[in-house]
Amino acid sequence: MNKDWQSQLPIDNIQEMKPVSGGDVNEAYRIETTNGPYFLLVQHDRSDDFYAAEIAGLEAFEAADVTAPVVKGHGQINGDAYLLLSYLEEGHSGNQRALGKLVAKLHSHHEPHGKFGFHLPYHGSDITFENGWKDTWINIFVEQRLDQLRDEIVNRGLWSKEELSLFEKVREKIIKTLENHNSKPSLLHGDLWAGNYMFLSNGEPALFDPSPLYGDREFDLGATKVFGGFTNEFYDAYNEALPLSKGSDDRIKFYELYLLMVHLVKFGSMYAGSVNRTMTEIIQ
Repeated sequence: MNKDWQSQLPIDNIQEMKPVSGGDVNEAYRIETTNGPYFLLVQHDRSDDFYAAEIAGLEAFEAADVTAPVVKGHGQINGDAYLLLSYLEEGHSGNQRALGKLVAKLHSHHEPHGKFGFHLPYHGSDITFENGWKDTWINIFVEQRLDQLRDEIVNRGLWSKEELSLFEKVREKIIKTLENHNSKPSLLHGDLWAGNYMFLSNGEPALFDPSPLYGDREFDLGATKVFGGFTNEFYDAYNEALPLSKGSDDRIKFYELYLLMVHLVKFGSMYAGSVNRTMTEIIQ
């Protein structure tokens, strides 16, 4: 970033800006100042509302007293969207039980009117989901997410007629199962894989990079199962703090399927086998 761009940030006494890892979507920088470090995310040629959902999620986390980066500023500079956050110093290790308790604390916060969804849509690099408020979790998860993923997969020629038929059987089972499950609209991270938590220098866990919505809490737990990074201690502590109801293991498979379908859209046929195996497991 050039000096003119840097000078328009809402912080003083910048000493250094150096690139750091920020995922596969953003440019990311650590900014050193005389008042301590900041974390900066940048999206070139984007409007200042690009980070609106992430900002809303982090502010909801802060209100719920869930450890996460704090929003320090956001906007647009010379046509580029930016999000300025507090810098969390990463440690070398941490306690998975504490992480389980932190996620349970997040999920203990509910939408006050009993609605599912969020006031902002989900914008991914390959797909967008509307989060408009709905009365049931089926409206959000099946009709606004799974159905859209199905259509995108078919349009990209990634499913045969047989695979589409298998999905429709899975869809029917998911609906019947969720109709008999008491879903409550918990505050969700929305993308809770191992790359979106960290242990701080004091060993305490923190969450970041949310894709927020209010939905069934098992949605987040499904995301934790797909790529690893969460131990039995995490699940034990979570269940002690916020016990899961009967049949949760079967329902969590629905959300594993969802995340794998997202990756099938994003990365193509390399995820086809995992999607098909998970669909088969669901209808067995």
